Amino acid sequence: MHNDEKQWAIQAQQGNSDAFTNLVIKYQKQVFSVCYRMLGTPTAAEDAAQEAFLRAYLAIDKYDINRSFATWVLSIASNYCIDQIRKRKVILLSVDNEKHSWMVPPSQDPTPERAVLDQEKQEQIHALLETLNETDRAIIVLQYWHNFSYNEIAETLSLSVSAVKSRLFRARKTMAKEWQKETILTPHPAHLPLERIAHESPTI
Repeated sequence: MHNDEKQWAIQAQQGNSDAFTNLVIKYQKQVFSVCYRMLGTPTAAEDAAQEAFLRAYLAIDKYDINRSFATWVLSIASNYCIDQIRKRKVILLSVDNEKHSWMVPPSQDPTPERAVLDQEKQEQIHALLETLNETDRAIIVLQYWHNFSYNEIAETLSLSVSAVKSRLFRARKTMAKEWQKETILTPHPAHLPLERIAHESPTI
């Protein structure tokens, strides 16, 4: 934890609202990003991010200043989103990480043919994400879009490291298997990264 962050946390615990505001400013983009990728719309993500910071503010006296504030507040946000997903049972998860070309969003200015293919792929991806339970979805979001380590994910979601690894491996296999079922008759270069994911082995 940076010295400024630790000082802000201490001051916030002492009732300094300006200090807490500094923490919000520093981490609002990360919190919004997690909420957006889990809930799928800017409006829902904004509401969830606000709720997460409100809960963090109300529980600031319970925060361990020796712990990463980012991990702590993201755990609040992730668990809130998980609860919202369980209530809604509707998943519209947006994906846009260049590392995983099989999940990239549609082109901003596609040809008619490309637009049809992009739309079909996005529908397939959303369907695949819906096959995962809320916790597994959170694990994938935190690792693939926020580069969280196994330890950070475990701390964020109150899981053991071994549980994170096994859940992540099963989720990748499930998504890869279902994707291959959908695309085996119409192979496309964008499918190749997922085929590699299907053969990855967990490091346990």
